[in-house]
Formats: sequence, structure tokens, C-alpha cells
Amino acid sequence: MEPVHIVTGRAVPLDRSDVDTDQIIPSDWLKRIERTGFGVGLFAEWRDDRDFVLNRPEHAGATILVAGPNFGVGSSREHAVWALVDYGFAVVVSPRFGDIFKNNSTRSGLVPAEVSAADGRRLLDAVTADPSLDVTVDVERKVIEVPGAGITVPFSLDDAARERLLLGLDDIGVTLTHAAEIDRFESSRPAWLPAIAV
Repeated sequence: MEPVHIVTGRAVPLDRSDVDTDQIIPSDWLKRIERTGFGVGLFAEWRDDRDFVLNRPEHAGATILVAGPNFGVGSSREHAVWALVDYGFAVVVSPRFGDIFKNNSTRSGLVPAEVSAADGRRLLDAVTADPSLDVTVDVERKVIEVPGAGITVPFSLDDAARERLLLGLDDIGVTLTHAAEIDRFESSRPAWLPAIAV
């Protein structure tokens, strides 16, 4: 996983609340065993509508998704996060996230930037009115800035998740930070116990 410090780009406004993981990536896409290739299935059923926001040319290449409240609720499927990342999103902004979705996000390098309801509405309105606006999400400072609309708002992200993103650590990376302690423990185990061959 690559470190994430600052993400600057255009944003897609998804003005819908209670978006669940089945809407993010429908269940027929869950047959894949890799973590890649899910981007084409992102919001697959909604994308059948030609007017759906992701189908609009002005949003092509956007790296930030600004959503309504309760984004990523429902089942625990990691595929929802993988689909967003594979599509090209680095940040999702919402007034509230499903807890499991939020945890899955930070473990895959996707920033779940949780803002107040009022700030979420301001951001949605701004990027809806002007899709060309540059949006900057600063993970270290936990701030979202939209200079062209005069918006600067804080977002919440717990310290452990923030640190993982800044250092680019997935679960394996976190474990490897304890490699010396693991080696010490393994070297002190009796020889008759099972061991991992290196």
C-alpha cells in the first residue's frame, strides 16, 4: 500500500444517502478472487442509467467521491472498497460511514473523510455546481480545501487509521513493524513446536 498524505483532484458528487456495499459493488461481481478489476462493476446497476453521475464526461478522471450520509453501510464486503480504489478514487467524503467500510478503507489506502452534515452539504453543492473545482484532502492536517469555492472544512479520522495511511501500512505492513519482536519470540520457542520455515 502506498502512503497517502495529500490528495488533490476533481470530485464526483453522489447526492444519495444510505448507499450500501451491495449498491457500491453488486453481488454478481463477487466471484472474482483478485483485488483488481472491480472498478468496472462500481455502481454497476446505477450506471445502466445514462444520466448517472459517473457516466457524465465532466467527472471522468475524478479521484474524490463526495457522498451523502451513511455511505458504505450494509455487508462487510471488502470488494466495495476495492471497486472504488480500482475505479480511481483515493478519497470518499461523507457525513457518516458504515464502521466496517471505514475500517476496510484505511486498510486498502482509501481515505474515508468524515465531515459534519452541514460541511458535507456544502461540499456536495459546490462540486455539483462546478465539476472543475480542485479539491484537496490533507490527511496529515485532516482538512478538506476547495479554494475555488472558498471552502475549508475539517474531517475526522482516528489517529491509528491516519497513521496507517500516512505510512502506507496495510495489515501485513503493520505486522512487519514488529518483525524484530516476532523473531525474538520465535527464536525462544522450543524446537519441538511447529515453526515457520523462512
